[in-house]
Amino acid sequence: MTRDPREELIDHLPALRAFAMSLTRSRSAADDLVQDTIEKAWRNLDKYEVGTNLRAWLFTILRNTFYSGRRKSKREVEDVDGVMAASLAEKPHHDGRLAMNDFRNALEKLPDEQREALILVGASGFTYEEAADMCNCAVGTIKSRANRGRKRLAELLHLGDDEDMLISDHNTAAVLSSGNNAA
Repeated sequence: MTRDPREELIDHLPALRAFAMSLTRSRSAADDLVQDTIEKAWRNLDKYEVGTNLRAWLFTILRNTFYSGRRKSKREVEDVDGVMAASLAEKPHHDGRLAMNDFRNALEKLPDEQREALILVGASGFTYEEAADMCNCAVGTIKSRANRGRKRLAELLHLGDDEDMLISDHNTAAVLSSGNNAA
């Protein structure tokens, strides 16, 4: 028996917030984005097909909301000196060779499309097909973006091909894993 989507929405909040954080790089903006996403989803539940992938539907709404807001905010002043962003940062508790701050900084240097592909297929666990649907592009495009993103991350983090990484953070390992979600 399929659960009522209104009840299932709550189950997806942590994943939505993580994806929103990867896009906005700000806790408060991520929370606002998730709230906007849930509001839009709630208002449009009649358009959701029960039995399909609710998580993918929510991620698509979140992604579209983010990029719509980004287009609207082109005229806003950015936090150029990073003072505000620095005040929102939290020291990570990461014990492997790869420090979370280094990973986060390297991930932020990637083009939006590559970062988005890595977050969707790596950290969020979507298949390449689901990510392609969410991004409204071909599966090959998502695979290419993810592959280029992984290679660039390895370069930015100065990791050699044969270097063994000690990573305790599951999401970091998933994003860097070249074998995930092969479809």
